[in-house]
Order: sequence, then C-alpha cells, then structure tokens
Amino acid sequence: MKPIAISRLTICGIDELPTHRSHGVTHVLSVLDPEREDPTIFANFDPHERTILRFHDVIEDKEGRPAPTKADVEAILAYGETLIGSRADRRDGHLLVHCHMGVSRSTAAMITLMAQCEPDRDEDSIFTTIREMRPIAWPNSVMIAFADELLGREGRLTAALHRHYAIQLERDAMFERWMTELERQREVGFGKGLQRT
Repeated sequence: MKPIAISRLTICGIDELPTHRSHGVTHVLSVLDPEREDPTIFANFDPHERTILRFHDVIEDKEGRPAPTKADVEAILAYGETLIGSRADRRDGHLLVHCHMGVSRSTAAMITLMAQCEPDRDEDSIFTTIREMRPIAWPNSVMIAFADELLGREGRLTAALHRHYAIQLERDAMFERWMTELERQREVGFGKGLQRT
C-alpha cells in the first residue's frame, strides 16, 4: 500500500504475534472476538499505533455469535481513512493486521484496506497478493460482500473472492474439510462452483 506510505504488510494470528515484535511494526489492526482478552504481547512491541475491532468470525448469525455487520466493515474503512489521512506525517510504515488465526477476518480486513487505498487496482491482483502474503487465507465472505458494496466495486470483489476460494480448494483439500467443520460450507460451495470438472 505504497500510496499511503505503508510499504510492508503483515497478516498473522495471535500465536504468531511474538515473532513480529522486532519487525518495525508501526500500525496494528487487531480483530478480536468480543469476549477475548486483549493480547498483552503488544507491550513488547516498539511504539506503534493500534486499533482494536471486536466481532465474531462466522458467516451466519449463531446464538450469541452474530455475523459481521456492515458497521464492522465501515469501522475497517474508517481505519483505512486514518491511514490515508496520516500518510503525509510518515515516510514509511509496517501495517500488521491480525485476528485469532490470521485466516479469515484479518485477510478480509487487509483486502478491504487494499481495495480502499488502491481503488483502481484489479481485484484478482489483490487476492494474488493476499495468497502470497498469507497462503492459508480464507477471507470471511460476509465482510468481503460489505466491502464490495461500500467501496462501489459492483460485485467484482465478491467474484474475485469466489475465484480465490476455487484456487485454495484446488491447492489443498484441507480447506474443504476445515471450512466444513467451521460450518462454512456456503463458502466452499462458492469455490467448488467455479472449479474445473
């Protein structure tokens, strides 16, 4: 995201945070479950700016665990606006986005920020970068759908997400088992519908 003077992007899970404390992280976006305690590891990071968002990683409302809302994605975009607005005050930066495992909410948030900060960038190119950055990426489809709408991408971001799912399913059968166990068969279906027979 060089247009906002952030040249390094990282996605990870909570367990990986200690490995990044000496990597010059300047900005952190934490996406946590509402009931989860805040990780204490950030006290060991160099000085940085940090924003915390809290919502669940599901794609359908479950008892006590509502799916992400448009307001949650609007909060991610508001964070992106702060990055855009503060770019004149820095020469470079390292943005770390994390959730519980660094698979779904964090990858969807990073995609949202990339699509926001680079409005002319091709959607498939964004997903290619995400796979390079985080090979286990399986972005939350509800979040991406809201991002698509809010950014005026007219369905292109969602279509690219479905192609991403198809690529991930072809790369590793683990994704189908994993997402089925997490009751995210709908997303698996999006990908399988595009696979070659």
